[in-house]
Amino acid sequence: MTLREEMSSPVEARDARAFPPDDAATKKVFIKTYGCQMNVYDSQRMGDALASEGFAPTETMEEADLVLLNTCHIREKAAEKIYSELGRIRLLKARRESEGKGLNVAVAGCVAQAEGAEIIARASVVDLVIGPQTYHRLPQALRRVAAGERVVDTDYAVEDKFDHLPAAEAQAIRRRGVAAFLTVQEGCDKFCTFCVVPYTRGSEVSRPAEAILAEAHRLAAAGVREVTLLGQNVNAWEGEHQGRRIGLGELLHRLAEVPGLARLRYTTSHPRDMDDALIAAHRDLDILMPYLHLPVQSGSDRILKAMNRRHKAEDYLRLVERIRAARPGIAMSGDFIVGFPGETEADFAATLDLVGAVGYASAFSFKYSPRPGTPAADLGDQVPEAVATERLDRLQALIRAQASAFMESLVGTEMPVLVEKAGRYAHQRIGRSPYLQPVVLSATAGEIGDLVTSRIVRSGPNALIAAGGEPEAAGAAPRPAALRKIA
Repeated sequence: MTLREEMSSPVEARDARAFPPDDAATKKVFIKTYGCQMNVYDSQRMGDALASEGFAPTETMEEADLVLLNTCHIREKAAEKIYSELGRIRLLKARRESEGKGLNVAVAGCVAQAEGAEIIARASVVDLVIGPQTYHRLPQALRRVAAGERVVDTDYAVEDKFDHLPAAEAQAIRRRGVAAFLTVQEGCDKFCTFCVVPYTRGSEVSRPAEAILAEAHRLAAAGVREVTLLGQNVNAWEGEHQGRRIGLGELLHRLAEVPGLARLRYTTSHPRDMDDALIAAHRDLDILMPYLHLPVQSGSDRILKAMNRRHKAEDYLRLVERIRAARPGIAMSGDFIVGFPGETEADFAATLDLVGAVGYASAFSFKYSPRPGTPAADLGDQVPEAVATERLDRLQALIRAQASAFMESLVGTEMPVLVEKAGRYAHQRIGRSPYLQPVVLSATAGEIGDLVTSRIVRSGPNALIAAGGEPEAAGAAPRPAALRKIA
């Protein structure tokens, strides 16, 4: 499974302000996060752990005492991108050392898990490699680095890392905004033949319900209004609550009772784990947003079998029908891989047919890229690059048309919008629609954290414009950057 910035899947590398500054701190850390929402969450938790060691965040790599790259291994050439970044950091480290300043470099995340020993061997600039299941041991590992050791800690931890991580301070939570991620499940047991997740994140593990609820209460108490539950296969979550076994559907019911929370989401799901109770939660819980990311990967039964998806295209379509019957108007999102080994034009046409039948509000599509160690990497009949590129272009054109039509269908409607931050101009604020799109609002619509009813007057390629949120006349000065940050 994959994750992405608003739902799931790889996204461009971005710098994460992982935790708030501490005036008493003497050391600074720069964290660069690649990939998915779970990596964003992990970066925040690593930041919480480092804060207790006296590290304050910086958005400038050049002034950092510690540079931490939190990596993603989903897409092709992920490791090469990290080595390229490490080459630039090597020059920075040499410059700082010439100035009498130290710099430690750590690599975390899924590339670290998959290639830990090789990273240490190939990149002399790296002092520490730590995996996604062991990052709670980051402070101890850094002490070993300080003693002159180069450390690789990628063994799967016996202990539950969440039990050993410090809880985020309320100030840190507030600085991250009014929407938050909350990891409830990690790993995957599906073993899709193209996917590295079972090898880098391990088998499916569910966090205890009480721990999840406690974290949700802390988030809400600090001002969080929207929580997205995260997992590589989040709808496989199950746990004990009040003496009985429950699944994600009932967990959502319990989270809906947390005072202060106004919205719930979850990602990423597998169609085979979308059970009746979870579908019913979409019917019964207004707090559960009418937007579902449900990857299918292909519309061809032959390719789905080769991918080990263990469902057919018709199974997926019937599931979408059941979900829409339970929650009319729900917007669907999906994942697609084109050019999987052996994919014919007929197989690809079946994918286009499925996309046409579902009508997605958004979707994410990629050319197949072999991941070392996965079964599909050893398959013959690889699709030529040019063919895969041409198919991807056709698929993305269809997806863009559907997404544009969905955005346009919202013009003239009123919807609840969560105000998230100040806008580019003084008269604007930026919010989030129930369907996950950014919404440009009037600054008079409400304060950050408010849920306001807004009339949509226009749609753009990536955002909706609400009444009063239209750009100012040409030549108007944008709001100073410092004032655009969430207080």
